Amino acid sequence: MITVDVHAHLLIPEVENAVEGQPGLAEHRELDLRRNGAASQAANGPMVAARAAKLTRVSTRLADMDAQGVDVQVVSPSPSHYHYWADPELALRVCDLANAAIAAHCAEAPDRLLGLGLVPLQHPDLAVRALDRALGLGLKGVEISSHAPGVELSDARLEPFWAHAAATGAVVFLHPLGCTLDERLDRWYLANIVGQPVENAVALSHLIFAGVLDRHPALQVVAAHGGGYLPTYLGRADHGWRVRPEASDCAEPPSRYLRRIWFDSLVHDPAVLRGLVAAVGADRIVLGSDYPFDMGVDDPVERLAAAGLSAADQQAVKGGNAAHLFGIKEHA
Repeated sequence: MITVDVHAHLLIPEVENAVEGQPGLAEHRELDLRRNGAASQAANGPMVAARAAKLTRVSTRLADMDAQGVDVQVVSPSPSHYHYWADPELALRVCDLANAAIAAHCAEAPDRLLGLGLVPLQHPDLAVRALDRALGLGLKGVEISSHAPGVELSDARLEPFWAHAAATGAVVFLHPLGCTLDERLDRWYLANIVGQPVENAVALSHLIFAGVLDRHPALQVVAAHGGGYLPTYLGRADHGWRVRPEASDCAEPPSRYLRRIWFDSLVHDPAVLRGLVAAVGADRIVLGSDYPFDMGVDDPVERLAAAGLSAADQQAVKGGNAAHLFGIKEHA
């Protein structure tokens, strides 16, 4: 059976060249520094530089996939390319450059690489247009963060985007960048270690509590990092839905919506992965590595095996679920 890694990234120099010197970039970098802290910012540069070949060269990517036992990889832009501070014209250019680069990268090995693009989440009125451009290049969907400045995933202005993604079968990969807890997480890489799971939980809660998944039942959302802190702590959300009138906009208890979301397996602990399976079902989990960043893993298949799932569940997570989600032939 095929093995599919749905969580892998590409670095796109053309995007960074396009935003360099633009109004708003300096302020964006100052915010990143405040949120991440100087030590983490200093460590990020060498970390990325050491992985430059993995982040840009198809030959290096394929060799690593072979070593990992991965047949197909779904490649998305590095989240650093979101640039949600950009004005409408620049934002569309960023998305077009990213989408074209992803498509070109995957075209070098079309039997092994699939792509996800970007949409300008900060400009909801442009999201449908950008999604169509990505799909027109043969990409399977798009990657978004947990929010953009002034735009939560529950924002009514995103309704046309959710509707179009559902109607076209586009996959929406939810991958946070940064955390709005700011300086509270500016040491020990907490902005990523703690902040990313927090952002996943908040973003998914917006989708659930706002009724987005009620209105768009065909929507295909994949949550990175196992959905963060949300999937295994939804009893409190269910209780709040029952007792708080302002928390009942969704039609069913929040825990029921886990069956409408996909989650990747990147949770870094066999017991946590077993807990995720218990919470959402093995048929809603896909393999993820966060290739090739340091908070990812270079042995996703071995990590899955270590969880001790049944043979059927392991095969589903290893590739069967992703084959269904992305329309891939299940036999490599």
